[in-house]
Amino acid sequence: MHALRRIAPGTAFEFFGSGGPRMRQAGADILIDINQVSIIGPVEILKAWRSILQAFRTLKQAARERQPDAVILIDWPEFNLKMLRFLKQIGRRTIYYISPQLWAWRRYRLRTIKRYVDKMVVILPFELDFYRQAGVEVEFVGHPLVEMVRATKDRTAFCAEHQLEPDRPIISFLPGSRRSEVTHIFPVMLEAMARLRSLGAQFVVPLAHTIPRAWAQTMMRGEHSALGLTLIEHDTYNAVAHSELAVVASGTATLETALLETPLIVVYRSSTLNYCLIRPLIHLNTFGMVNLIAGERIAPELIQFDMTPARLAETIYGLFQNPSARAIMKQKLKQVKQKLGIGNAAERAAKIVMNVLL
Repeated sequence: MHALRRIAPGTAFEFFGSGGPRMRQAGADILIDINQVSIIGPVEILKAWRSILQAFRTLKQAARERQPDAVILIDWPEFNLKMLRFLKQIGRRTIYYISPQLWAWRRYRLRTIKRYVDKMVVILPFELDFYRQAGVEVEFVGHPLVEMVRATKDRTAFCAEHQLEPDRPIISFLPGSRRSEVTHIFPVMLEAMARLRSLGAQFVVPLAHTIPRAWAQTMMRGEHSALGLTLIEHDTYNAVAHSELAVVASGTATLETALLETPLIVVYRSSTLNYCLIRPLIHLNTFGMVNLIAGERIAPELIQFDMTPARLAETIYGLFQNPSARAIMKQKLKQVKQKLGIGNAAERAAKIVMNVLL
């Protein structure tokens, strides 16, 4: 939205749809709060089915009444691919920015993309060939995080602000951005921390803005209250940048960690039912986005049943005590960073949108 205004300053843009507080602050008329439809897993989707149906109805009605010149769809295929059919039926032009992970699972959805999307705009390097081979109109713009992710404080200032000791090593634990995933991941992280008290490291937990501090603290009661870990809000990039090692829930945060060149362990855990339903549909042997972009497993992965307190503690201990392994990983993370583009992804995407409009 900001980039569109920058490249076409004389154009009176009107934005509406589904989003969150930052889109609202940028001037969008938010009809559906993103938290109503940002749900992972078939079980959770079934539980929230009524609110999802209402979101469909609201957005469809708005599209009919307002007749937008173009619709930009972002990621979530369960919602957006169904919306696509309707949008093309009423003659709207469509741009899909941030591809759903069709290269990982449910590739049959490519047919819908090819039929209903006017332009696919991708942010991961391997997605370009994936869509070209399928005959989809596609352009690679680079990852928008490239220009956004950076440390803004030196180690001394960061540690002083959060009452940490600058001379002691730091390990960051990032349990995810959705309550459903944090519920399954954070307790395992806490148990692993308890096994690593003798490591001599300081444990910090940078919270996503979607995770309330008070809610996270309820999970730290009892035996975990004595761990001495530090919850950090609104300062994730500095926390990760000044960590010797990060334990990161699979997702965008792994790319952010890579851009900060911090060695990491990729983890993930969901409900057993969700995992057993989804895992047979996934075509990949590796989950971490960092590893997918690298073309090799440069960061250890502990997924679902492999993510136990004992396995996690063992993996952390092994990597923490091996500085040469961390140094090799840092070099490979630099290569991943280079593959993600040179920046200005938003401007490139905005230009593509304007080309579709014109």
